[in-house]
Amino acid sequence: MLNPNEPIQRKAPQRQRHTFAVYAEDKPGVLSRITSLFRRRAYNIDSMTAGHTDVPGVSRLTVILESDDAEARLIEANLYKLVNVLKVEDLTHVPTMKRDLALIKVRADAEARPQVMQMIEVFRARIIDVAPESLVLEITGTGDKIDGLLEILSPFGIIEMVRTGGVAMTRGSEATTIHPHFVHAIVPQDTTS
Repeated sequence: MLNPNEPIQRKAPQRQRHTFAVYAEDKPGVLSRITSLFRRRAYNIDSMTAGHTDVPGVSRLTVILESDDAEARLIEANLYKLVNVLKVEDLTHVPTMKRDLALIKVRADAEARPQVMQMIEVFRARIIDVAPESLVLEITGTGDKIDGLLEILSPFGIIEMVRTGGVAMTRGSEATTIHPHFVHAIVPQDTTS
């Protein structure tokens, strides 16, 4: 039985990583407006990638951030308020493929090189540059896969590393269109005139 004198315990909304695909016009200043929206609303972006699409004049941004479902809907609504944004899709709860890319420069002298190359092969990374004392490798995959490789290579000495943010695409044969679904409003007929 509920005690009216006890405060009601409310569960905090569950936060998770949300992935948004944002289609916008490919014009100067659009990326700045989108990031300003996140800054003004005090949302911390985990990663953001931007690039061209198969449609001329349209860019696609993949934005990953931590929020609860209510905040995610608010973010989507706020993005739609920006003039240059054509479509926003929350890919969090749909089947997707997500990938990151990393370039890693690791110390690998003649003695350590065979061992480093074995580890690289296990993670299906590829060597893209060889120097007398180092290797540069490229790896694509999930964030966990890249983190795992970094952990294995760290005893050899990571000289430099650069990593993209995540990109995501929905599974299946359906393509995301940049044209939003319009809701046709039913306007009541004025019968008083």
